Amino acid sequence: MFTSFLNSMPGAVAQGIIWGIMAIGVYITYKILDVADLSVDGSFGTGGAVLVICMSNGIPVAPAMLIAFAAGCVAGFVTGIFHVHFGIPAILSGILTQLGLYSINLRILGGKANVGLNPRNYNLLLSLGNPVNAIIVGLVIVVILILLLYLFFGTNLGSALRATGNNQNMARANGINTNTAKILGLVISNGIVAFSGALLAQFQGYADINMGRGAIVIGLAAVIIGEVLFHKIFKNFALKLLGAIIGGIIYYLVITLVLSIKIPISDTFTIKLDANDLKLFTALVVAIFLGIPYWKKTISAKRIGTAPKYTAVSSTDSEKEGN
Repeated sequence: MFTSFLNSMPGAVAQGIIWGIMAIGVYITYKILDVADLSVDGSFGTGGAVLVICMSNGIPVAPAMLIAFAAGCVAGFVTGIFHVHFGIPAILSGILTQLGLYSINLRILGGKANVGLNPRNYNLLLSLGNPVNAIIVGLVIVVILILLLYLFFGTNLGSALRATGNNQNMARANGINTNTAKILGLVISNGIVAFSGALLAQFQGYADINMGRGAIVIGLAAVIIGEVLFHKIFKNFALKLLGAIIGGIIYYLVITLVLSIKIPISDTFTIKLDANDLKLFTALVVAIFLGIPYWKKTISAKRIGTAPKYTAVSSTDSEKEGN
């Protein structure tokens, strides 16, 4: 069992980095803007589909990645328009965009459920066949991405986005157009998510119509794991983004470990999880890590003799301290 786990660790780490990049996109809406955006399930698949089709038509990998990023930005823009100018709640806006992207992604893939991308025929950035190289490339992309976001959110425009998420009324009082800030945040978030989808399509060698299903849950799992484990030591904004990457890696290592566990009950019966159980396990992981802050408050309250007042996990608590 442990031999199988060790052999699969490089691939799990590489995949965790890719999904961690997607989690950074989720972090922007969930933590900074305080917006529940479910459109990432669709934009993730859009990035993969656009990348595969672009490269299949002779476009090099770098421009194809940029086109995939732009496609995700368009998806985020649509969600923002639904939310800001149609007055639709953010969560429903994301669902509508996600629903529409399913048909769009199917169109992009030429009506096929999946389209392959053989690494032997294309010059890819990373592939499953060389997980060590995928880890190196992924880490380089992570460093560049975190640096760019750190610099951006230090500008006036980036500060406006953060102010919008912290307190919309105060942001408006200071002359910030919160509607524009929301749309811009959704555009950047979905662009990063699509970029991650393009990386995953290269890594696994194909784009699938369902490759983004459940992406929001995995992204939340990575963000929450990183925050729960490192919130006391990762105070800087860049380190908080890094926490999402580490959370993605931890998530996939745990998934890989769980899938490798086999518990023999008898000669004919063995307890074993398979890929069909991943969604259930992911939901349990997210639920546990979401519950940890409340359990900590409960234990602390019992020690001082007061009952805790339950409040939902705030998506902006970690941003109120600033950089």
